[in-house]
Amino acid sequence: MLRTVAVLALDPVAAFELGVLCEVFGTDRTADGFPGYRFDVCTVDGRPVRSRSGFSIVPDADLTPVEDADLVAVPAHAEGSPIPPAALDALRRAADRGAYVLSVCSGAFVLGEAGLLDGRECTTHWRYADLLADRYPLARVRCNSLYVQDGNLLTSAGTAAGIDACLHLVRQEHGSALATKLARRMVVPPHRDGGQAQFIEAPIPRTPDAPTLEPVLGWLMGNLDRTTTVEELAVRAHMAPRTFARRFRAETGTTPHDWLTNQRVLLARRLLEETALSVEAIATRAGFGDAATMRHHFGRRVGATPHAYRATFRERV
Repeated sequence: MLRTVAVLALDPVAAFELGVLCEVFGTDRTADGFPGYRFDVCTVDGRPVRSRSGFSIVPDADLTPVEDADLVAVPAHAEGSPIPPAALDALRRAADRGAYVLSVCSGAFVLGEAGLLDGRECTTHWRYADLLADRYPLARVRCNSLYVQDGNLLTSAGTAAGIDACLHLVRQEHGSALATKLARRMVVPPHRDGGQAQFIEAPIPRTPDAPTLEPVLGWLMGNLDRTTTVEELAVRAHMAPRTFARRFRAETGTTPHDWLTNQRVLLARRLLEETALSVEAIATRAGFGDAATMRHHFGRRVGATPHAYRATFRERV
């Protein structure tokens, strides 16, 4: 049973992500029937640390509560900032004895430095996912997930995804009814559908860095609503179809079909955000042909339905 929580605040700490952990686990709601936790904000030496917003955080303790906490949580930490060895050692000991270890956003890099991500599924904010995978090649980074649990290790994406991860842990430890009640109290969804892909900035590119194929790709970008084949594109590029397919993969890193589908999804995203066109009309304009085909490809790449995406991101005047 989850009873004790220690939050490891490293200089400089992200105030919002620290606040998420304080709100879920550090606010006393026992009078309303919620479980209570022994909750400590810890620093390596028990002294204040600076927040990334410019003010100081005064902790409850040094690393002592980390040694027996049921949950050790790490808020977002400025990537590249030094991490005291004592903090890494404390995290390793916590993981070894079976405590939950949870990171919010770039706090995953702290877990990576401690070696806790090796061979484990994990995530972080989409802006840092590639860097996390490069820096810790043994980690299995799931860049589209809002949060990931692998055994006693929990990692979450940016900011609000930390709430999702904390509610998941509350649900797992105390049941769905209590997690839903807590979500209502915090005025947040008990569970969010989809993944990070719907939040990634994805403007329509002009053309990728593909010098040989740039004229063909430029033509494609202007004619996404047209049905075309590899053979027709090969003719436009003055190549045999097999030569064109090999050159396309060499210069774009993917197949013509996958590249074209991705550009159509990007166009559909923009039209959902910026216009009042129906999903059927957007499917036609983006080259999917019909709404069912668009929903299929959109859901696979974005992690949300077109209607849900529009409800979240539609620009309102």
